[in-house]
Amino acid sequence: MVGGILRGDLVVMNEDDARIALLARRKALDAEDATNADSRETVELQQDSVGRLSRMDAMQQQAMAQATERRRLAERARIAAALERINDGEWGYCLKCGEEIAEKRLRHDPSVANCVNCASGAG
Repeated sequence: MVGGILRGDLVVMNEDDARIALLARRKALDAEDATNADSRETVELQQDSVGRLSRMDAMQQQAMAQATERRRLAERARIAAALERINDGEWGYCLKCGEEIAEKRLRHDPSVANCVNCASGAG
């Protein structure tokens, strides 16, 4: 963690730390996209060099790569929303109930939008 406020023995993540972590994660997602771009492309049938099972395997790998891309897009959306909450001064508060989100939860994932109770449906 970069910086933070010391509260007892616990280093509390502040908005600057969260912004740094969120931007770093977004950059890592961009790098993953660039690395895996070719695995999401259309699988072409080449009867002479690729058998039916090899093609099925390639199609399965393509489907997994596309699912991974969808997860990265969803994570990017959560990151963008968290950065917007930071800019608006709303970061760290549950979007449902308005209570503070637990520090440990924010340190684990600064893009979370809800407290544990609301995220689990208990709130």
